[in-house]
Amino acid sequence: MKQLPLVDGSPESLALFERNRLGDARGWFERMFCEDELAGVLAGRRIVQVNRTLTRELGAVRGMHSQLPPHAELKVVSCVRGEVFDVALDLRKGSPTFLQWHGEVLSAENRRALVIPEGFAHGFQTLGEDCEMLYFHTAAYEPSSEFRINPRDPRAGIEWPLGISVMSEKDSDCPMLEESFQGVAP
Repeated sequence: MKQLPLVDGSPESLALFERNRLGDARGWFERMFCEDELAGVLAGRRIVQVNRTLTRELGAVRGMHSQLPPHAELKVVSCVRGEVFDVALDLRKGSPTFLQWHGEVLSAENRRALVIPEGFAHGFQTLGEDCEMLYFHTAAYEPSSEFRINPRDPRAGIEWPLGISVMSEKDSDCPMLEESFQGVAP
């Protein structure tokens, strides 16, 4: 994996990687995760859970999800089939990029992975049908620590590239952030 630069103004501590693909007449091979190659962003954390999703419909949105301390997690997110617009939203209290979002197109073709640290909410929108995502987490899912933001929240101001075709009831019923929300402690 090689680290790629992010655009100016994106929140610090987000990282973008591209997986190397080795191929021949039989097909190809690519490493999905290497602790040594990601040592700089893992900073001693361990991957403890791997999740996979399939989202069938074009324009579907999943997110915006985060886990609060003590179960906060770093995620390494990849699209292994199809193409998505992947978004990280900075929720860190006192961060210079608080409530700023960063989006990247992740696809099976571009082989990119977005590293989303603790204190960020994560979500994505499918840019095609039958999109599969693979997530590597540094903390196991803990329902009592879950923190959600409505993907349409005006304070977040996420500019989804397509009209939202479908969301889960849990995501669409999520309340908007109150003006008093000042962030979460990482």
